[in-house]
Amino acid sequence: MPVLIRNLRLKSLSLAILAASFLMMQLVSSQLMAQEAIIRYNGIGHPVIGKHGMVASQNDVASQVGADILKQGGNAVDAAVAVGFALAVTLPRAGNLGGGGFMMVHLTEENKTIAIDYREMAPAAATRDMFLDKDGNVDNNKARFSHLSSGVPGTVMGMHHALTKYGTMSWEQVIEPARKLAADGIIVSHDLAQNLAGRKRLQENKASCAAYFKANCVPYEYGELLVQEDLAWSFKEMQDHGPDAFYKGEIAKKIAAEMAKAGGVMTMADLANYKAVERKPVQGSFKGYDVISMPPPSSGGVHIIQMLNMLDSYPLAEQGVNTASTIHAMVEVMKRAYADRSIYLGDPDFVDVPMKKLMAPEYAKELNQDIQECCITPSEKIRPTIFPGYESPDTTHYSVMDRWGNAVSNTYTLNFSYGSGVTIPGTGILMNNEMDDFSAKPGIPNAFGLIGGESNAIEPAKRPLSSMTPTFVFKDGKPYIVTGSPGGSRIITTVLQIILNVLVHDLNIEDATHTPRIHHQWYPDVLFMEPGHNMDVVRALESKGYKIRRTWSMGSTQSIVYKDGLFFGSADPRRPNAGAIPVN
Repeated sequence: MPVLIRNLRLKSLSLAILAASFLMMQLVSSQLMAQEAIIRYNGIGHPVIGKHGMVASQNDVASQVGADILKQGGNAVDAAVAVGFALAVTLPRAGNLGGGGFMMVHLTEENKTIAIDYREMAPAAATRDMFLDKDGNVDNNKARFSHLSSGVPGTVMGMHHALTKYGTMSWEQVIEPARKLAADGIIVSHDLAQNLAGRKRLQENKASCAAYFKANCVPYEYGELLVQEDLAWSFKEMQDHGPDAFYKGEIAKKIAAEMAKAGGVMTMADLANYKAVERKPVQGSFKGYDVISMPPPSSGGVHIIQMLNMLDSYPLAEQGVNTASTIHAMVEVMKRAYADRSIYLGDPDFVDVPMKKLMAPEYAKELNQDIQECCITPSEKIRPTIFPGYESPDTTHYSVMDRWGNAVSNTYTLNFSYGSGVTIPGTGILMNNEMDDFSAKPGIPNAFGLIGGESNAIEPAKRPLSSMTPTFVFKDGKPYIVTGSPGGSRIITTVLQIILNVLVHDLNIEDATHTPRIHHQWYPDVLFMEPGHNMDVVRALESKGYKIRRTWSMGSTQSIVYKDGLFFGSADPRRPNAGAIPVN
């Protein structure tokens, strides 16, 4: 009997140990599952993670400026304005005071989303045919690299508008980090050294030589200190006198004097009359998410929603990321959207843009009817034929979210890398060449190969059409994805692919960013593909009739996903020195 009791006791003890082990395994398993909600080991890339906010921009120094503002108690708008000014110092080919752009702002407490348009405007003396030669052909040098090529800059006014209406810190505070960077100097990176060394256009401008090169216009080398004294002076003027310094004061006087001296038409009156405006964001839905983006004169938001509407009926998740079937569907959709862009889009203050029609699900179904799985639709069957153009990568985008859930998605630019190449003497300010974004001659493509019609013809005080696409995706009424990109005509398709990669293909934001991209813009009738695509996929697409061109990297997305109370940031590796900086 004692032996039987002992055996029963041992058996009970063993069962207890097994039960405890099972409970421990369940606990460990649940802990691992909880961890996988943060770190997903089924992904190849891993986003940066923050508890109290995130800043992602194309330059890590500028991102740190924004993160520091958030740590000081500033909100997303405060940080975004500080980043915008810092990029004017650290990323001079795209960050700017002499350009313009678009800012999307979401305020959690008011549950309000705002679209701020601070796009450049044509001077009052601008004319429809100002860039045509005596034979009626477009003079590209005049449209892109002369003093005539600059629209009235909007960046300073746009930043001031955002800060004073939606920020919490002072104008002087958010400018100070940029002023200090300009005055103390930045260490020249390999990227900046190489980029400046190859810019003959900058070296041909005396003030640009003084601002961005050593004595006798000798390029800086990696590791050297670049001090921008004139730009620091401009920041100090803005701190002391507000945006009036730029639009009515000493900076304005220098801009107007340089324009008058070198054949430009921008005047003090043009600068004084500039206004940033708020517009109603465009909104659509996709797979249960709300997509909110920039309205015209950005073409991005309208066509993002149009393309998502068309793709909603395709089984992209089943087909997989970057398979031939998925790419075929995306490309056929892209071609139709860009064809519509060429006809209908322009400054809504001057033309009636049929946004409701373009973004209607019924219109998407209508467009889908002639898309065939077997083969391509040649672009000439969608719209008349035209020839290709150049694609510039040097707009820049940044995204910010703060601990309260406020968000900013901002894209701004000088247009080309370093804009027109013209620096205003004594200011350190590079001027844009955004007048080329108008249709200098309707039906003739601009430098990005994009065709425009009458809707985007040059008129005084008009804002040129843009592809910039700062975008929010909302889940259950709260910001889920904050994203955007540079890339000229490729911006819209780049942002589209980030959204599809996250919402359809369930990639984390880092993997979504790293995935190779494609682009088609209707004309040229060519499918552009980044390195990294499977050659079997390439051959399958060629068999459908696609003309494929392997190309350099596309875009530079700076994205944030807010999920489970954490901020997941990804700075696109397609541009050197980009950085997503968390606030913890």
